Amino acid sequence: RGFRSIVFEQELDSGLPQIETEPEKLRQVMINLIFNAADAVGEAGGTILLRTRALDKGIEIQVQDSGRGIPKEYLDKVFDPFFTTKEPGDGTGLGLSVCLAIVESLGGEIDIKSTEGKGTVVTVRLPG
Repeated sequence: RGFRSIVFEQELDSGLPQIETEPEKLRQVMINLIFNAADAVGEAGGTILLRTRALDKGIEIQVQDSGRGIPKEYLDKVFDPFFTTKEPGDGTGLGLSVCLAIVESLGGEIDIKSTEGKGTVVTVRLPG
């Protein structure tokens, strides 16, 4: 997995409130989402954008990529354990299901929007 051909951008809310959470769990979620975005962008290169913003009661974190996107017929399955669109041997299909479980254990929610050929946005919302 290489990041050489990827441009990382960030739009971070300077007024982001502190929240009470478990940093190691949140770190695991973010690493998985960034690796998924890098896989989606692939060797051809592209952009990964990390965006944060304050909510009325909590925070929102988005990981957006300019990758290949997820076909519409798969969007409702991406959080299912062992579901993967990757080639055999390239993934277990556990990453997003683990992310969902972790985010829910932190009292938050996660969702995904994707347009095939244009990219994907994964949004994590955590309570404040």
